[in-house]
Amino acid sequence: MRRARVLAGAGLAVALAFCGTGAWTYAQARTDDGLAFSRERDTVLAQGRDRIAVLNTLDASTREHAEAGIKAWRDASTGPLHTELGATRPAVGASARADVTEVAVTALDTRAGTAKLIATVRVDVTPQGGSKATSDRKRLEAVLERTGDATWKVKALSAVPAASADAAGSGTATGGSEAR
Repeated sequence: MRRARVLAGAGLAVALAFCGTGAWTYAQARTDDGLAFSRERDTVLAQGRDRIAVLNTLDASTREHAEAGIKAWRDASTGPLHTELGATRPAVGASARADVTEVAVTALDTRAGTAKLIATVRVDVTPQGGSKATSDRKRLEAVLERTGDATWKVKALSAVPAASADAAGSGTATGGSEAR
């Protein structure tokens, strides 16, 4: 009987120590700046991926669909890009559907509310009339800005030029090591 009580007491002490350690670790993690930065980076990555896909997609099969697509562009953008897209008028024509295949955050300043992303996008373009779609790959850089409603929107979007075969293989064009 005495042995059972000792074992039960020891088990209870171990369980309490384990719970206390878990609670302390959880409290530390909740106030960890690195964790908050990681969460914000994940938010930027997810919202940036969505916004880039929207800005490269347009269903122009009808005027109404084109209007809805341009409205989606405006909703996904801010700043000068939003102003530029505000001047876009809907027209019936070719339609494009984008799929962001890869995306990465290259810069994030949570205090200033700015971020940069690079992305690889596959765009399927269907000519007016619905004939066979063609596929194209694009490499893009996006500058994002946190808006007043705590969402990230695209402020600038530009194409990243592909490196030429000569520059990519030499090692010097990308800052590779070369005897000096």
